[in-house]
Amino acid sequence: MERWAALELASTIRHDGDGGVADDLATVQGTTLWIQEQGDLLAGHIPEGRLTADENLRLAIVDLRQAVRALFARAVSPAPPSPADAHRLMTADRAISHLNAAAARELIAPQIDWPVEGPPATRLLSAQQDPHVRLVAALARAAIDFLSGPQRTRLRSCTAPRCVRYFVKSHGRQEWCKPSCGNRARAARHYQRQRSAADGGSARS
Repeated sequence: MERWAALELASTIRHDGDGGVADDLATVQGTTLWIQEQGDLLAGHIPEGRLTADENLRLAIVDLRQAVRALFARAVSPAPPSPADAHRLMTADRAISHLNAAAARELIAPQIDWPVEGPPATRLLSAQQDPHVRLVAALARAAIDFLSGPQRTRLRSCTAPRCVRYFVKSHGRQEWCKPSCGNRARAARHYQRQRSAADGGSARS
């Protein structure tokens, strides 16, 4: 399954398995772990080796996540957004400004490499030395790429009970982010039908 850094960032708010909402970026330690788990998506944008978060970086990534989730909510409209933060979304204008400002913190220039044997390839050259700034800027650019790409039209908010995830539809009939959410949604629908039938029978008697 294809992965996108913007979607991974938005998904750091998720169902905790007990009816509540978990935040993978709630602590510096959790943020560090999440960054390390995204190594393949952020390759070339963060320095090699271990990048350890501090509180300032955690807050910067959380602020960026707020902007991304606000724009995800706009992307899925008029369908309802994720219920995790639907009541406190950043305005779209503010989210766009925040995303653009974060991306602009790292000035980069494309460079071409063309070995004697093999095709040419591009790489991005950055003058920014602060790895924390580079990371946040890379996440912002990934979100801009996602929202301006074709996958935006396939973005959905999972409607399964208790789920708060956004996902990209992989086929036309997909309604939920994961099979387990589909099972939960079908079970909830079955329960509701049984309850409605029981209530109808009680009313007739």
